[in-house]
Amino acid sequence: MSVREIVTVGHPVLREPARDVTPDELASPEIQAFIDDLIDTMRHANGAGLAANQIGEPIRIAAIEVTDNPRYPYKPRIPLTVVVNPVLEPIAGPDGAHEMVEINEGCLSVPNLRGNVMRHVDVRVRYLDRHGVAHDEVKRGLTAGTFQHELDHLDGVLFLDRVTDTTTFTTWEQFERFHRAAFVERITEFVARVGS
Repeated sequence: MSVREIVTVGHPVLREPARDVTPDELASPEIQAFIDDLIDTMRHANGAGLAANQIGEPIRIAAIEVTDNPRYPYKPRIPLTVVVNPVLEPIAGPDGAHEMVEINEGCLSVPNLRGNVMRHVDVRVRYLDRHGVAHDEVKRGLTAGTFQHELDHLDGVLFLDRVTDTTTFTTWEQFERFHRAAFVERITEFVARVGS
């Protein structure tokens, strides 16, 4: 296991849609060691998640975990989840509409920049875990937002692409100084309402 370099915006691999992993590949010592590296790198960087192409491998694997993260203290906990070949589907409410939430996001591959992104509140995620076991789960709220962010990476999409109001772009320093308190208050109320 080792910590790998996280590539940053401008590196071509971040714009390359990742390919599915075959069952034989997933069972291989090489891919299992890669997954360990992905987890170690995510934890070392205090990330809420990390996709394989962020460390230079365009394969459909991501790791997601939120514990007591100093970068995101308002995020609900997510146990370590390794997703392989994930497929994400937004879920509509009883009225057929898709509830959305505005989240101020940052990214380990976009150092020192944040911006507001609209994310689906409810999503269904189908994936294999690192042992090849199939999962079919519903994610809500900020947890759903975290899954959408990481799975975007696997499609070659960065949060920058989803920011529609470019006046929300801010450095981490200025976010902390001018915007964090209002965002945390709003998003904490949202988490209390949706439960995750």
